[in-house]
Amino acid sequence: MIRLNLMLLAAVMVSAFYLVHTQYEFRRLYTAVDRAQSQARRLEADHEQLRVQKQAQATSARVQQIATRQLKMRPVNPGITEYVSLHEAPSVAAGQEVRP
Repeated sequence: MIRLNLMLLAAVMVSAFYLVHTQYEFRRLYTAVDRAQSQARRLEADHEQLRVQKQAQATSARVQQIATRQLKMRPVNPGITEYVSLHEAPSVAAGQEVRP
């Protein structure tokens, strides 16, 4: 009888330690999930902010301003436009050399 009681006591102790360990793991994993979710929300907010900034940087007025000020570009004007014509090279028959 004493042997059975000792075995049952050992089983209860092992079960209690396993229960405590399982609860500890659950709490640890729950805090890890909570941290990951808060980081995901933070990253989503950063992504949205960067997307808005990207749209603001790509407006046509800003591109026009940068082209004018930094790149020294100017609008197209027919009075200053230069047209380049392309002269075609004489056709070469097969086997003939072209001499300059």
